[in-house]
Amino acid sequence: MATYPELAEQHALITGVASGIGYAQAAAFLAQGTTVFGVDRKHNTKVEQLLQQYSNQFYFEQVDVRDPAAIQTCVDHALSHAKFELLLNTAGILDAYAPLLKTDLASWQNILATNLTSQFLFTQALLPQMLNQQHGVIINMASIAGLVAGGGGVAYTAAKHAIIGLTKQIDYDYAAVGIRANCIAPGAIDTPMNAADFRDGAQMAQQVAQQTPAQRWAQPEEVAALSLFLASPAADYIHGSVIPIDGGWLEK
Repeated sequence: MATYPELAEQHALITGVASGIGYAQAAAFLAQGTTVFGVDRKHNTKVEQLLQQYSNQFYFEQVDVRDPAAIQTCVDHALSHAKFELLLNTAGILDAYAPLLKTDLASWQNILATNLTSQFLFTQALLPQMLNQQHGVIINMASIAGLVAGGGGVAYTAAKHAIIGLTKQIDYDYAAVGIRANCIAPGAIDTPMNAADFRDGAQMAQQVAQQTPAQRWAQPEEVAALSLFLASPAADYIHGSVIPIDGGWLEK
């Protein structure tokens, strides 16, 4: 993995750090020397590993990202300890690929609250401090489901499309005053969120790999490596962009 010395003195707030891409991002930034304030609704063994390995560098707060008051309290707590240059909105859940007529209102609201509204709220809470220092990098987790149908059900697809619009508008509104916002659009990534595809002999996972031009699933560390680049000064002229990491899925 490439090294970015400029990230060593920075502070990042990352959501969804207890597993998958969020965990890989936290580990990658910590390895660069970044101080990471991790957020997740679960406090598990992976979180404990990071707390023990990076005892002076990794901080964790257990938060339900669907709860606006809890998000504000979390960000206020984080800001009482440090100023943040980086925000990675990664927390998210799937919707079992449910079409509209099989999606009730509660499920719709849960997906949008977790995947979309949490990004709006964390950004809204942290952005004023970034504006005060005239610098901030925001990386939102979208999906190929934010660009085409079929990567999720109606709620997931709608949320991921909206994340792309949210990201572009944030960058459009604040780029001139030092804010840079982009989003990542992963394809098939081998994470606990996609564990169902690997059950029953992994037939679904094999089908997905066969339909992907690269003929494989990616590991979350590959998304984390892209996140490091987007957070670094090397990506300073990349604004309001959607960066696919999908093994060629969208080229079909």
